[in-house]
Amino acid sequence: MLFFETLRQMLASLWAHKLRSFLTMFGIAWGVGSLLLLIGLGEGFRSGNRRALNSLGEDIMFVFPGRAPAVAGNMSSGRNYRLTYRDYSDILGAPHVRTAAPVLSRLDIREVSEYSNTNGEVSGVSPHYNTVRYLPLATGRWLNDGDEGQKRFVAVIGDEMLKNLFPGRPAVGNTILLNGLSFEVIGVVKRVGQGDDNSTNNRVFLPYSVMREFFPLVGEEEQDAVSFINYRPRVRGEHLLARQEVRQIIARNHSFDWHNEDAFEDWDTVRSAEMIGKVFDAMDVFLGGVGLVTLALGAIGIINIMMVAVTDRTREIGLRKALGATNRIIMLQFFLEGAFLTLVSGGIGMAGAAALMAILHAAPSTPGFDPPTMSLLSAAVAITSLAIAGIVAGIYPARIAALLQPVEAMRQE
Repeated sequence: MLFFETLRQMLASLWAHKLRSFLTMFGIAWGVGSLLLLIGLGEGFRSGNRRALNSLGEDIMFVFPGRAPAVAGNMSSGRNYRLTYRDYSDILGAPHVRTAAPVLSRLDIREVSEYSNTNGEVSGVSPHYNTVRYLPLATGRWLNDGDEGQKRFVAVIGDEMLKNLFPGRPAVGNTILLNGLSFEVIGVVKRVGQGDDNSTNNRVFLPYSVMREFFPLVGEEEQDAVSFINYRPRVRGEHLLARQEVRQIIARNHSFDWHNEDAFEDWDTVRSAEMIGKVFDAMDVFLGGVGLVTLALGAIGIINIMMVAVTDRTREIGLRKALGATNRIIMLQFFLEGAFLTLVSGGIGMAGAAALMAILHAAPSTPGFDPPTMSLLSAAVAITSLAIAGIVAGIYPARIAALLQPVEAMRQE
């Protein structure tokens, strides 16, 4: 009964100073909501960029044709070199390379169906290319060893190519003309990436053997030249070793020093993901720090308000102690007031942040950004910070109030 009476007096005191209580709770709610929302936004950017990289493939790495110096150390005497099928074969045997795939691509091939025509990228790839790159099928099948070995005139098309060549119609089983040659569509790749930021959606895939024979690279002296090579490291942590081995192979085959960084054009998505991860780790620390500072300011505001409450109610405290209220009862009331303001306003802040995140989830998606989500870590940090703030904001003013002497307190005007 004593506890409930103390609780009733606490609520009555807070209601008597509604505006002061509201402004104090607003500060804490704003701090908690800001902390959760800022960290959630950072995680949204992180997961969006990770998903964008994963739309290319898992641990995917690229190596492109480059320019090597004709005279060692002198890039002004550079000569262009093309990657070849031999480079691909040698890369397959590298100790730290799990798999690799050559790609032969052209952008000057006209695609025609009985319904429409368009210009898109045509790529000759090996049957295992879909184990290197992320290419989920919507309908039909992927290229197989029989298509490659027998040089079948078959094709797999991307989602955008489907819309351009077969608007509102099925593509599998129909034919398309590529510079006048007829190919049967055997599969359609699901849309990958977001928006128009992924050229895979507007691509036609052919067996590599067919592409090399009928659509080789224009103006190339080497008959087995390829556009670029994709490969994957044996394990993610060995991506730098795999890149070094690939560079050594290419430099050996094209007669230049592999230590020359300027001679290579490549892209390591594993390294890119790690760099992006470090950037977002720093962003999380910064945004979390901003949120914690805001939360700390709110807690200081509560301490200040409770100290003002002790000053305003000095005569009340003295009278209650003169009538028999113990230090424990006085301390409990002021502690409960501080803890109540902190926890309720913190809960409101969490609910507001969760509601705003839910609204952002329903909004149209943006490339490279996922809607923010409330992470367990940020929620744990917010709850811990609230607990500390509630204890400090409640105990210190409560102790000041409890230590007041009844006679001295009743003398205060």
